[in-house]
Amino acid sequence: MTNAPSANISPGPVWALFSPIGRIGREPYWLCFALVWVVIAISVNMWWSSTEIDFTAETVAISQFMESNPLFPILFFVLQWIELALVIKRLQDMGFSGFWALLIFVPGLNILMVLIVGFTPGVAEPNKHGPLPNSYWRKS
Repeated sequence: MTNAPSANISPGPVWALFSPIGRIGREPYWLCFALVWVVIAISVNMWWSSTEIDFTAETVAISQFMESNPLFPILFFVLQWIELALVIKRLQDMGFSGFWALLIFVPGLNILMVLIVGFTPGVAEPNKHGPLPNSYWRKS
């Protein structure tokens, strides 16, 4: 009998989107980000079509977007949490601390960070965050 903790190797979509615990592979990482970008595109399209003012891309302010619907700020924070959780799990899959994910809040570095962690392969062997990509250790 070993003292190794048991592992959850098929955690599910709620874990993939909302939990910063564990490891996530590159394919589910990009699929989750595609979902986030689709939600952003739909919300921006809904806002754009509901405004009566003729905006151009150069004159639109993020504050106008946030003030137009009381649910948009909530959606914004939920999507930021999802992005943070995904980047943390990718960093942990690569063997780094999830603390480095805070760089996604630095303008300019955020896009670079998402791309770097999305294209860098993870560690093949188990690490302290999980036995395999798309998994996490369970406490016994």
